[in-house]
Amino acid sequence: MAGDIIIHKAVKVPVGKDQEQNMEMARRFARRFNSTFEVDFFPEPASFHLTEKAVKVPGLDGSGKMGKSEGNAIYLIDDEKAIKKKVMKAVTDAGPTEPNSVKPEPIANLFAMMDIVSTKDTYDFFNEKYNNCEIRYGDLKKQLAEDINNFCAPIREKIIDIRSNEEYMEKVARMGAEKARESAAKTLAEVREIIGFRPYWLQDSLEEKKRGTQRSILCAFIIWWNFLISLQLALLVSADFC
Repeated sequence: MAGDIIIHKAVKVPVGKDQEQNMEMARRFARRFNSTFEVDFFPEPASFHLTEKAVKVPGLDGSGKMGKSEGNAIYLIDDEKAIKKKVMKAVTDAGPTEPNSVKPEPIANLFAMMDIVSTKDTYDFFNEKYNNCEIRYGDLKKQLAEDINNFCAPIREKIIDIRSNEEYMEKVARMGAEKARESAAKTLAEVREIIGFRPYWLQDSLEEKKRGTQRSILCAFIIWWNFLISLQLALLVSADFC
């Protein structure tokens, strides 16, 4: 992921809260390259989100993260029936026994989703019911399923409309691939020049040739060192399996 970001010299990347670690890795690689070759070439990409803070949508099983691999996700293309079925199966508990109790993670997750898709009045209503130990999770889930469906409906319709137009999808994919290929090729060409991988006939002076040779040696050393580390890790993993 870090390579996909910095190869296009991205400045802002739309990601969720759970991708901050990958973003920091991309920034680290950018800083390392700039520091190693004493240039200001790669910008340090920043996370971009439309809200005041990064969002992490919780999962329906109370795991704290919604995702395809976790099997606890609601997809934007899910219809009303599928959404309701998934939400009604969401993990809950027996309910609070004392007023203003701290919400356990599965319940906090449901309220977090409601905070995203429901109105403030709806959220406040069920939050008050919880704090007063009057919450009925069945009612909360029905309302949450309805609000999620209303939130996803226009997106779902747009997905279905675009999916039905294969010619348009192929055109967009082709245009995106061409644009990405052009951007990546430009970056690679500039990187080769910075580290000294230039054709001999384009090197104008003895000093430039010397500097290019030094950079080439440094780059080769870095590649060889990374190869040795990768080999050692592979041997350690193989030993563990054996």
